[in-house]
Amino acid sequence: MLRIIDDRTGEPVEAAPVRRGLTRIEAHAPGYDPTSLRVLLVTDLLVRALELGGTPVWALLDAPRRQAELRAGAAALGMRPLEDSRDVAAGLGEAQVVHVAPQGTAVSDGVLLAVGPVETAPGEPPLDADPAVVRLALLSTPRTTVSRLDPTVLAAAGDTLTRRRRAVADWARRPSRPVPDTVRARLRAAWENDLDIPAVLRVLHDVAQAPPGELPDGARFETFVHADRLLGLDLARDVGAP
Repeated sequence: MLRIIDDRTGEPVEAAPVRRGLTRIEAHAPGYDPTSLRVLLVTDLLVRALELGGTPVWALLDAPRRQAELRAGAAALGMRPLEDSRDVAAGLGEAQVVHVAPQGTAVSDGVLLAVGPVETAPGEPPLDADPAVVRLALLSTPRTTVSRLDPTVLAAAGDTLTRRRRAVADWARRPSRPVPDTVRARLRAAWENDLDIPAVLRVLHDVAQAPPGELPDGARFETFVHADRLLGLDLARDVGAP
């Protein structure tokens, strides 16, 4: 059961309070900048997490300016497209409404999922970096804290992504094994706790570092592929490469 902190009240709420009931998600992006793209990334994660739990989702974009650039940037970062909120005349009887917006945004209804700002180094164009690297860098900090994109952070994220993809490609050569129940439970507990993606990444780190006798490589492979349905990092990209 995915629970998120409603930043209007500071209390945890169920993202899908009615089983199989529709959840409407509105992403509020005031401009084309790293913080607005982080809002869209959190929206994408929320959509993915709800769909993994079997909840139908209706995702909308509220972007008064530079919407075309926002959509292009979101697509480059591996996010799923959102409907334009201006084209929506009425609701669809949704059981929950969740607004994803930069910190300090006020909304009149539903649940508010506030997203911390993104800081960049002066003169640095972080959005020109490898989109998957930018995505991982943004995923590595809790959604309410400041996320910094600078050459050091992006280089570290790039190294991590390269190592993870190489490991997944190597594990894919071994016989497949199911995701261990304990690992699956840890992953779900992490992302269902207010979309704690850094905790998900820590679980993957533990899986990668587990001794060979404790966890078969085929189970590591399946674990990373399973988690990537949420993370969207294309971790299996190098499978089959020479």
